[in-house]
Amino acid sequence: MRVALHTRVRADRITEYEAAHREVPTELTDAIRSAGVSSWTIWRSGVELFHLLECEDYARLLAELEQLPVNIAWQARMAELLEVVHDYSADGACAGLPRVWEL
Repeated sequence: MRVALHTRVRADRITEYEAAHREVPTELTDAIRSAGVSSWTIWRSGVELFHLLECEDYARLLAELEQLPVNIAWQARMAELLEVVHDYSADGACAGLPRVWEL
């Protein structure tokens, strides 16, 4: 399944946000892959961030990561950098952007 998400980075934290994503902990990326994600891309336009991920089951992904210490630490770090934060807990499983059109 494909899931599109929207978040917003704080204007004064863009450099820090991008630097953090050059150093995503291997333990976290391994856990994301193990939870069924085959691809996750983030694009930035100004402060707007658009994510597209491909995974087997988005709800399962969130459930598997929710209590993982490396993910908890990562989400806390992102909360400091983001103005609009996506809910990466099991409650956020239905929070993807609605599809409007596809070719």
